Amino acid sequence: MSLLDGQRSVLFVHAHPDDETISTGALIAEFVARDSRVFLLTCSRGERGEVVDGPLTALAGTEELARERELELERATGILGITERFWLGEPPARVDGLEPRRYRDSGMVWIRPGLAGPADDAADDALSVAPLAEVTADIAALIVRLRPSLVISYDDGGGYGHPDHVRAHDAARAATTATGTAFAEVLEAPAGDEEWFDLPQHLAVVTDALRAHASQLTVHGTEIVHSGGQREAIGTSAGLRLHPHPAV
Repeated sequence: MSLLDGQRSVLFVHAHPDDETISTGALIAEFVARDSRVFLLTCSRGERGEVVDGPLTALAGTEELARERELELERATGILGITERFWLGEPPARVDGLEPRRYRDSGMVWIRPGLAGPADDAADDALSVAPLAEVTADIAALIVRLRPSLVISYDDGGGYGHPDHVRAHDAARAATTATGTAFAEVLEAPAGDEEWFDLPQHLAVVTDALRAHASQLTVHGTEIVHSGGQREAIGTSAGLRLHPHPAV
């Protein structure tokens, strides 16, 4: 039986706005096409994201960038057909009895092309330096509320090493273990122990959703051009590696 089959609801856990579309847009569209309810938990507003050259360039490094990225995420998730989205640290993705909090983008540095590492100036309230137990408990609170049949997030390397991606993986996996929920990690290349999906039928919807993230990238044909100038093919293929947990 495929992981795509019979999922009544799926929760995607991503670190920043645009991650949901770049790495899992086609998967989200496929679950929606199969009548699964799809939920999205975004851990930060991507406050430290670079901005593409153009009319939004002046937002770089300002609080207005966070608001712009919130609006971009709203537009993109509407295009993808996501049922409901949530911010980590805000109810219901917050432990009952605790004041809401905001997990901020930690930033990153490039170690080499394709591999990122932690920045040395992450703020005290950044996602990657927040206590893992607190991040895990907030994700678990949302899982208990939604009761998804499957939770999906990054692999243990965070896809390309971004510290916020790694923290999202670690916390999501721990939260699914605590709640007895199946967890699957996204793979960008076949590894031999995953279920692989080629979903070219969703190229148009993924492309439209990518265009919503105009502060972060530009779409040229079937390619994404990132704010730093890196080019990447629009992805419509991905793998899922399942880590089931026993019921609790």
